[in-house]
Amino acid sequence: MASRQQPELMQRLADLESQLAFQEDTIETLNQLLTQQAAQLDELQRKFSVVINRVQQLHDNQGPSNSNPADEIPPHY
Repeated sequence: MASRQQPELMQRLADLESQLAFQEDTIETLNQLLTQQAAQLDELQRKFSVVINRVQQLHDNQGPSNSNPADEIPPHY
């Protein structure tokens, strides 16, 4: 009876090893993608900060604005 179960156990072990190898590969791929996305996010945050600073500078250089855009006549009139 033990000799009958031996090939079945060997096959199950081979299947488990195959699944483990596949999972390790998947985890490595996901880790690489996560690292890339984190770098992209850092870059986008840096660029966003630059844009916010430029808009703030433009706003500061424009000076106080007392006019209400709702009161202005559209250019097509």
